[in-house]
Amino acid sequence: MFEVLVFVYENYWRGEACPELQQLGRKLSAHGFDAEEISAALVWLDSLTIAAQSAAQSVGTGLEESPISFLPQQQSAWSMRVYSASEQAHLGAQGLGFVMFLESAGVLPAAMREIVIDRAMAVNAEPMTVDELKIIVLMVYWSFGQEPDALVLDELCDSAEGRLAH
Repeated sequence: MFEVLVFVYENYWRGEACPELQQLGRKLSAHGFDAEEISAALVWLDSLTIAAQSAAQSVGTGLEESPISFLPQQQSAWSMRVYSASEQAHLGAQGLGFVMFLESAGVLPAAMREIVIDRAMAVNAEPMTVDELKIIVLMVYWSFGQEPDALVLDELCDSAEGRLAH
């Protein structure tokens, strides 16, 4: 399924540029993707679209007005996200650490974090790899019609394996 999501991200730069799911399914099939992967990806994308639209409507704005600027950038100093046991098991320690890193860097507002976690929990992989989680984060940005800034995009697209610590 993640190969399909990457293809969609690379070929349709914004969520609104993506064709309707039925037409997208035909295009993906024409590109040689497996029918089962296409089906899983389309269901996943449909739920992502619903979650993004719901987040936009909950603050009284449409996605076309101001894609993610309406989302609060920080939680209250007194709030804390507590992950359930199933979320901890599904995301794994590295995945949770990555989500917390993005939050602390100020690039993953609480509302987007919840969509990332929801979409991660919808994937049948336990624990998820950090690379799979990065694709989900990219797709959440994509669903809001946004591209992360260059440093965030570099972190999401670059493999940490070849890096040297300075």
